Amino acid sequence: MRQFLKNLIPAIPVGLVLGTMIFSHSCANTTTPPSGGPKDTIPPVIVKLSPYPGTKNVPVHKTQLEFTFDEYVVVKDQQNIFLSPPMEKPPKYRMKGKTLVIYFENDLDSNRTYTLDLTNAVADNNEGNMFPGYNLAFSTGENVDSMYITGVVQDCNTLMPVKGATVMLYKDQADSAIFLQRPVAAGKTDDWGYFCIRNIQDTVYRLFAITDVNYDNKYDAASEQVAFLDSLVRPVNRVRDSVPELYKFLMTDTLACQARNKEYTLNLFKETPSTQMIDNSERVGERAAYITFMAPYAQIDSIWIKGVPHEKLITQFNIMQDSLEIWVNDPATQPDTLYLNVDYMKTDTLGNLAPFVEEIKLVKPKELTVRKSARKDIKKEDTTAVFTVDAKPENIEQNGYIVEFKYPLVESAFDSVVFRYLNPRQQETKGKFTVTRDSLNLRKYVIRPVEKLLPGYEYFLNIPGRKFKDINGFYNDSLEVKLMLPNDETLSTLSVSMTNVRNKYIVDLLDEKRSSVLRTYIIENDRTLLFPYLKAGKYSIRLTEDVNRNGIVDTGNLLERKQPEKVLFYKLEDGTDFIDIPEKTELSQSIDVGEMFK
Repeated sequence: MRQFLKNLIPAIPVGLVLGTMIFSHSCANTTTPPSGGPKDTIPPVIVKLSPYPGTKNVPVHKTQLEFTFDEYVVVKDQQNIFLSPPMEKPPKYRMKGKTLVIYFENDLDSNRTYTLDLTNAVADNNEGNMFPGYNLAFSTGENVDSMYITGVVQDCNTLMPVKGATVMLYKDQADSAIFLQRPVAAGKTDDWGYFCIRNIQDTVYRLFAITDVNYDNKYDAASEQVAFLDSLVRPVNRVRDSVPELYKFLMTDTLACQARNKEYTLNLFKETPSTQMIDNSERVGERAAYITFMAPYAQIDSIWIKGVPHEKLITQFNIMQDSLEIWVNDPATQPDTLYLNVDYMKTDTLGNLAPFVEEIKLVKPKELTVRKSARKDIKKEDTTAVFTVDAKPENIEQNGYIVEFKYPLVESAFDSVVFRYLNPRQQETKGKFTVTRDSLNLRKYVIRPVEKLLPGYEYFLNIPGRKFKDINGFYNDSLEVKLMLPNDETLSTLSVSMTNVRNKYIVDLLDEKRSSVLRTYIIENDRTLLFPYLKAGKYSIRLTEDVNRNGIVDTGNLLERKQPEKVLFYKLEDGTDFIDIPEKTELSQSIDVGEMFK
């Protein structure tokens, strides 16, 4: 019996199978957990299959696949019962005792090799131990295809593995195939972003990956991410019992999972829409509104509001030019409905850009139409020019004080702002500063001290009241911001020398999870970057090659066969891409940027 199972299920590690069988002699498999004794931590094991792996001439009509386990099991996620190649309707299942029965609503295709994958689909009924998975290959014809490919799917920005992505192979080499057809073979990525598409034909394919949110095995650009390989692929490896890439490993077995061979790497990205039209619009205040476009870089010829002189309009695009803010520079009460007209290039029914004038009704928000008679109903923004000051001790030297008003200013007096500081002896000095308006946000200003900031000093930025007036006719309240450079003696400093810089790069310092960008620099030539005031921990340095030199990370486009801008993480000599910074340390690193991106 043991030898039979060993031959029957080569993809399951033999030790796991035999170990579970030994336990099964002494532990009863019931639907009620036994009282007392150690907790069951052993996953279910398949003890019988129908059809056997590699079976040929399987009937195409009313096909059933049966998996009998050594204990009662439940299906945790039906979507993870995955058939390749996918059918129009996903597989169905029912339980018959300890047997999982898989069936199909439609007939299978004749003379085709299929694989059914149960990874992350089944768990035992008692303790919820997940079945590692099994991939059953069979054929409705005379032959079973025997080639396979492997690889990994990762996020294009973090290079972190993407779990549950659908990886797809197409014989049709047209880019439109992924939108219109289901693939000829497919597979799912595991916790490590790893995929193995097995039992496929020895031929040439296009290789894609998507986040198939609607489970239709086709690409929906509006809601899903996509990855593609630039070149065609042809499998070179043949399915054999001894190939570790075909095993189903426990995802907690880090060494085994990372040791698997990866032939291809796919970078998953959210595609920039290509259809241009006004996507959304809203009036957010008495004199403020916005419109958003479906695609970036909207081309506007003119814009006007009925009854509002053109010189009274203030507009501002975001950096991607897919969102436009609009303000009416007039303190008088505005009508309940503003009629905005936008003359822009819109995608027509043939998919071409053509001039189009669109009228948009901008209705005043309900809260503005209600008369605020009681003092308690009146908020600060109803009577003052609201603004914020963003100043963090750990990055004030790099970023300065960021002052942002809610509405555009019509009067400003930055010469009235006072910057002063107290030394450790409490002696006060008035400091000098510069003021620059942000090139992308006309409501944002950056105040930078001229003198080098020193530890132990107290710094004060005072913005006096009634010196700034916005388009509503309101003046600002006064505000004073106090800060000191971090004085925690346990903090460390990282100095990074960037050499051989031949292009424009965005350099980010990220935390260990790569979920938060802590500091950012944009460089175009050799320089040393300083990252002070870091807590002990692990950090990553991400470099993005800014090919079009626009200062942002651009995504890809499938139909144009354009990959997202290249992202790499700095690796240490031992191959790790995390810098472990201890307490109270001044650490230096040198990065040859040209060598990284050669």
